[in-house]
Amino acid sequence: MSDHRSMPVPDGLEGDRLDAAIARMFGLSRTRAAELISAGEVAVDGAAAAKSDRVQAGSWLEVTLPPPPSAPVPRPEPVPGLKTVYEDADIIVVDKPIGVVAHPTVGWTGPSVLEGLLASGVRLTTSGAAERQGIVHRLDANTTGLMVLAKSEAAYSVLKRAFKERTVDKRYHTLVQGHPDPLRGTVDAPIDRHPSGDGRFAVVAGGRPSVTHYDTVEAFRAASLLEIKLETGRTHQIRVHMSALRHPCVGDRLYGADPTLAERLGVRRQWLHAVRLGFDHPTEGRPVEFESGYPEDLSEALDLLRED
Repeated sequence: MSDHRSMPVPDGLEGDRLDAAIARMFGLSRTRAAELISAGEVAVDGAAAAKSDRVQAGSWLEVTLPPPPSAPVPRPEPVPGLKTVYEDADIIVVDKPIGVVAHPTVGWTGPSVLEGLLASGVRLTTSGAAERQGIVHRLDANTTGLMVLAKSEAAYSVLKRAFKERTVDKRYHTLVQGHPDPLRGTVDAPIDRHPSGDGRFAVVAGGRPSVTHYDTVEAFRAASLLEIKLETGRTHQIRVHMSALRHPCVGDRLYGADPTLAERLGVRRQWLHAVRLGFDHPTEGRPVEFESGYPEDLSEALDLLRED
């Protein structure tokens, strides 16, 4: 059922474009707000308006919002290349291939770790939202490497807390353009959604605190291989922080990478891999650590750089 809203434009939005004002008022992306305006679902003082019109404080807005999309229901779906690194009664650690998300989301039609595990008969805890059962952290679709999921209720609550309290050792390797100066350092810069509303994230004043430690492992003529230790776990954190340093991850077109270098190295996604994951076992208390080697596309790119 759609949702009809009527209200005055707040003073703080005086002079904003209509699409930006609608996006801010109702928590939509600019693109979605513009679609509603062009579909005739927005009236200003009783009249149709264009997305680029500037709004005035006190003008009367009428907006028909679409119903929120319902969360997708996970279905068993085999995921080629999804490897189990470790499994016991409480946890399962997997090595995630390229092009796979952690769990089903609205608008994603590809494979997910959760559905791949269901297809192989793994039963995860049902804590949390149904579409996220057992998920305690995530990797981007095109970031490969290690993920841990909870199979028992006890493991879920302990691991959730461990990630929140930053006691999990998360290490990544990334190939970035150029050479960071200094060669090792920390990026401490808040992250939030990019103001454009296009799905990107950015360093934004007042965003969520985000801390990334990096260290150069190997330097090449055009790029550097870095080891990253994450203190926080924001969406796209490594990609955003490397881009903010002006050293984007190789192949990361979304965050400003050079397409020519990526093409030369045969990289068709961000060069980013979750190489190591260490934590205290949630029910046994003993420290556990897991490692993952580079997938073929990433190691071939390094070989090409070493031949330069």
